[in-house]
Amino acid sequence: MEKFMRLKNEGNDFVKMGEYEEAVNKYSECMELNTEECTVYTNRALCYLKLYKYEEAKQDCDHVLQIEDSNIKAFYRRALAYKGLQVRKKNMAGI
Repeated sequence: MEKFMRLKNEGNDFVKMGEYEEAVNKYSECMELNTEECTVYTNRALCYLKLYKYEEAKQDCDHVLQIEDSNIKAFYRRALAYKGLQVRKKNMAGI
């Protein structure tokens, strides 16, 4: 549990510095230790949104909603991911 919290805090620090790739790596390490901790998934989803990785963000949010079906952050970030995917689809149609 101590290692999990250290990794999560490091991930949070990377987010504050705008280092989203590094934060993703820390949150992913956390998930290897605990797959049921929803905040790590919603935090990683935020990073994926910042990196324009909408499908990955959606998958993280879907995972959270399987565990906590009323998680507001997961609903909100999944909606942002869907919005990003729609914009990307429209841009691809125009090419």
